[in-house]
Amino acid sequence: MASVEYGDHWRKLRRISALEIFSPARLTSLFSIRREEVMVLLRRLHSVSKHGNYAKVLFLGGAETVATSMEWALANLLNHPDVLRKAKAELDAQVGDRLIEESDFAKLHYLQSIISENLRLCPVTPLIPPHMPSSDCTIGGYHVPAGTILFVNAWSLHRDPTLWDEPTSFKPERFESAGRVDACNFIPFGMGRRACPGDGLAKRAMILTLGSLIQCFEWERVGENKIDMAEKTAITMSKVEPLELMCRAPPILDMLLS
Repeated sequence: MASVEYGDHWRKLRRISALEIFSPARLTSLFSIRREEVMVLLRRLHSVSKHGNYAKVLFLGGAETVATSMEWALANLLNHPDVLRKAKAELDAQVGDRLIEESDFAKLHYLQSIISENLRLCPVTPLIPPHMPSSDCTIGGYHVPAGTILFVNAWSLHRDPTLWDEPTSFKPERFESAGRVDACNFIPFGMGRRACPGDGLAKRAMILTLGSLIQCFEWERVGENKIDMAEKTAITMSKVEPLELMCRAPPILDMLLS
């Protein structure tokens, strides 16, 4: 759909995406599938860390955008242990001794802020898919002829010091208060008619996955040094060095995964 020229065919595809494929009702109906995928991940991690000791885990972010975003999120959290502790405290208070469900998401404001801040600082797609005006227009004072291919640099926009306070710092608190972030300054999924139709699915998957990983395991860096956040840019932006972490499963996880 991203490559289809704007017109009747594109509008039909967009309508199908919004009302059928990615509708809230459809996403809710498929929660059990997302839950089972996360459970597979939790069981694998549990199998290597269930003896009470920390086990070294290698995360490989690939072309799959949610997996890559989770790699960045864990790296950011381990470099900011105070944020990780606050997220864990929120999960303990709002969810308790059961696994996180999608019905809990509305109460997990800080976890949602972590997801947003991770997407701001480490957008998986640093360049928004190209746009092309159908007629001459003016953008930011520049004349743009019809047919010009335009790329929006989301990575640069998200780190613009004129738009963000301490733009290179990982500060989820900036998203906690409604109205503090201008939607035009935060575009990890694009914006307007060409915005990614799957943003709702991606956000649900990210919150469920990251929340489950924080809730179910204790995490530590492999060494004393901070995790290297060097970026490797292709179609998607991943880490230069694959993420290595130490995880330990608490005794209660046996009951949660049974």
